This record gives sequence, C-alpha cells and structure tokens, in this order.
Amino acid sequence: MNRRAWMLGGAGAAAAAAGVGWQVWRERGAADEAGALWSMRFPQPDGGELVMAERRGRPLLLNFWATWCPPCVKEMPELDRFQREFAVAGWQVVGLAVDGPTPVREFLQRVPVRFAIGLAGFEGTDLSKRLGNAQGALPFTAVFDARGRIVQRKLGETNFDELSRWAKAL
Repeated sequence: MNRRAWMLGGAGAAAAAAGVGWQVWRERGAADEAGALWSMRFPQPDGGELVMAERRGRPLLLNFWATWCPPCVKEMPELDRFQREFAVAGWQVVGLAVDGPTPVREFLQRVPVRFAIGLAGFEGTDLSKRLGNAQGALPFTAVFDARGRIVQRKLGETNFDELSRWAKAL
C-alpha cells in the first residue's frame, strides 16, 4: 500500500510539473511574440508609417479590428474615449486594422478617431494569434505595460469602463 501511495504521489507530481512547464512555455512564447511586435512597422491610412518601436516605454492598448466587424465598429468610440482620457497618464492606443486600406480610409472618414491606426491587413490575424488570440477572431485587445509585456488580453468587444479598470490596475 505504501508503494502504491508513493507511485500515485510521484505521478501526480510529474503531471503538475508538466502542467506548470507547459504554462511557462506558452507564456514565454507570447512574451517572445510581444518582443517581436516592437520591431514591426505598419503603413497608416494617411500614408505615414506606424513604427511600433516608438511606442515602447509607455503603456499600450493594442486593438485588432476590421471595418466589417460589427463589435469592432461599436467599440471604436470607446477606444477613442480611453485614448483621450488616459493619454495624460501616458497611455497610448493603437488600432491594427485586419482589413484593406480603402475600407479603412472610408471608415475613418465617417468615424474619425484620435489614436494611431496601422494597416496590418489579413496578416494581422496571425499576429493577434501570436499575441494570445487562439481563435484569431475579432475584436482582440492586448494591453502592454511600460516594459512591453502583455498584462491583459481580451477576445471580444470591450468598453471604456473595462479599459479604465485595466489601466488603473496597472
């Protein structure tokens, strides 16, 4: 009986260690991808370039969206309000459009926002997956601290109150 207890205990400990190892490996992969984000550049709808390295060092709310995504469109004013109210605290918002340049330009003429927009195209879905969006669905939001680490992720529509809570918790 004592030997059986030791074997079961050992198997349990091995399973727990494997689970912890898997979680560390998964989070390290997302952290590596977060690091890669800072070297990326995206064209902007107005013809400029969004250089992510210039965004490092301050908290960042990164939102993946598309013009054809109703919850994405609905949350744009919420993201814009967050940018306006939290910019004084150092926060910045970047929207990466998983869409074509023409629909994004037309959308922004109808719904102007004050935060930076980058054109990630459909490759943006792959980037969002590498940042923790397992389904690759939209909208997807990732929050980065001033050190460039992901501290919050959400798949689905967000709102100003939720964003405010995240910012205040950081």
